[in-house]
Amino acid sequence: MKIFATGATGTYAGLVVPALVRHGLDVRAAVHDPAKRDIPLGYGATETVSADLGDPGSLRAALDGVDGAFLITPAFAPDATKMGLNLIEAAQAAGVRKIVYNGVYHPSLPLENHASTRPIEAALYSSTLDFTILQPAMYMQGLDGAYEQARNTGTLVMPWSKQAQMTYVDYRDVAEAAALAFVDDRLSFGTFELAAPGTVDRVRLAELMAEACGRGVTAGDLPAGFTLPPGQPAGLAAMFDEYDRHGFHGGNPLVLRTVLRREPRTLAAYIAELGTSDHDTT
Repeated sequence: MKIFATGATGTYAGLVVPALVRHGLDVRAAVHDPAKRDIPLGYGATETVSADLGDPGSLRAALDGVDGAFLITPAFAPDATKMGLNLIEAAQAAGVRKIVYNGVYHPSLPLENHASTRPIEAALYSSTLDFTILQPAMYMQGLDGAYEQARNTGTLVMPWSKQAQMTYVDYRDVAEAAALAFVDDRLSFGTFELAAPGTVDRVRLAELMAEACGRGVTAGDLPAGFTLPPGQPAGLAAMFDEYDRHGFHGGNPLVLRTVLRREPRTLAAYIAELGTSDHDTT
């Protein structure tokens, strides 16, 4: 079974490629920058193809001869919805059987990066495709920079309240779920919210990072009146404001546990792993 994988050179979605390969799938990886084609090849992709979700012509060529497609769109791209719809339309025209779509946790939230996913989900529901929609929480891998900040400065600062309860998932579990969706019919025509167990505020996160790096870490807040640097998406500020006021609630692992048929990776285990990697390189 040949799978066309978008996001294959990305920090997060790139983890889907080795998961697909582990399940015996043949991967054709989408690459924008030719200089990055060795990234998915190094993960086990058998071929790369130049493809742009904003260019339907390139998608028709990229989908020729494939059985399935993994779809992820840039979170705050102004044309993110159109990108997803382009791939769905091209997939149906090419006779692709299956799409696995990486959406977002709680897509009903009134946020730009959530709203952009809803028409894509609707298009899959009304299509002739076998689909699996994954709705992952915040990626634990996105905390790597925060861990470096905590280790180097002893302070953990993020652009929302330190009391905000946040929901996370290890993207390696999301990647595993995506691969399973191509080989396990029990995930067909399903929509699944994916989260590790529980929610964590920044105070607890600082404690976990302190244990991992072996130094005191304090959960801090940004100074009053902080604004994002120029050039950041407008929707990003709205998302941070939502987190500041309400957190990002969830943390029910039942669905992910059922999909994986094992316990999901926990945030505590992920932070401890960062500490282990840190010690291994010093």
